Amino acid sequence: MTMSVSSRVVDATSGAPAVGVAVSLWESAAIEGEAPAEGAWTLLSQGHSQADGTVESWAVRQGIYRLVFAIGAWWAQCGMPTVYPEAVVTFSVTDPGTHCHVTLLVSPYAYTATVTTERPVE
Repeated sequence: MTMSVSSRVVDATSGAPAVGVAVSLWESAAIEGEAPAEGAWTLLSQGHSQADGTVESWAVRQGIYRLVFAIGAWWAQCGMPTVYPEAVVTFSVTDPGTHCHVTLLVSPYAYTATVTTERPVE
């Protein structure tokens, strides 16, 4: 069954989509239940958040993934100082046939992420 991951970035200071944030998707070589080693990541894809804050959907398989959001560069483009050069969200995809959606809410001095999963209606 096909599994996929998508993302959305929202600017908490305005409530608007964060447009143009660079996002990269990485896959770990770690076995489920183990902590991924720092050098054990493979870059799968890169993209940018669109006008609605979403990032394209990527096909994945069961495993451990990491989304890296380049929020420091984005805040610099907005003329705002920040303490975070990037936001990293590491998560597992375990249920075949599901879609994982990572929502990242950002501000210059904080960020929070939520990972939700859904199964397509058959």
